[in-house]
Amino acid sequence: MPGDEPPTNSDSRRDRDEIVHRGPVQLRGDRAFESTMMDQRLLDRRGPADWVHTDPWRVLRIQSEFVEGFGALAEVPRAVAVFGSARTPTDHADYAIGRRLGAALVDAGYAVITGGGPGAMEAANRGASESGGFSIGLGIELPFEQSLNDWVDLGLNFRYFFARKTMFVKYSQAFVCLPGGFGTLDELFEAVTLVQTHKITQFPIVLFGTEYWSGLLDWIRATMLREGKISAEDFDLISVTDSIEEAVQIIVAAHRGEDEHELYGEEASW
Repeated sequence: MPGDEPPTNSDSRRDRDEIVHRGPVQLRGDRAFESTMMDQRLLDRRGPADWVHTDPWRVLRIQSEFVEGFGALAEVPRAVAVFGSARTPTDHADYAIGRRLGAALVDAGYAVITGGGPGAMEAANRGASESGGFSIGLGIELPFEQSLNDWVDLGLNFRYFFARKTMFVKYSQAFVCLPGGFGTLDELFEAVTLVQTHKITQFPIVLFGTEYWSGLLDWIRATMLREGKISAEDFDLISVTDSIEEAVQIIVAAHRGEDEHELYGEEASW
């Protein structure tokens, strides 16, 4: 009977409803908070000395993330990774731009890969999905932003950032960075470093939003370049635009040149 029901504490119900992902594992309620994140366990030096003996076994779990990622993404068509803030509201102009960008990339023949979270990532996945394209999300175990957004067709959850980053670089042929925070900067400079050191080639990197990125670019030019920490040609590794059409054209043009090189070889002349 209704009168026999035990009293309910709203906070405890909220805790029981909380869902956390540990890689491919989903935890709910109290179990969601019983353990730390895998990246934290691996990288945090605090704790008893027996971590020295358990870390080598962690290699097997790391290996499994690479195996699962390579297997799931092996047949992904040519794709572009779109990064941006998870904090972008759905009614923000950047969200609308992300949707349009995702759709434009699909129209140009690309799949769209994001971090699979909310905000700008969701916007790009949504634009790709609504346009009938392939929408991919590569999630990461975090104390927040836990769930893949609803517009992801193929989703993978990772425990380790470095395994996830490898998938972004291996299965994307370009990066587009919408306005974002530290995570977006992390992906941006990782990609720039890989291109600068020729670890990857023909890899366009596009920053969307000249007003947002101008301070960073001005500092790179006025400080890093002036003091000789980078070369003038390194600055050219990054394109910046306010035009979705131009962003897509930059990517298409780079890959057209790559395709012509593969088809005609080194001696091709145009």
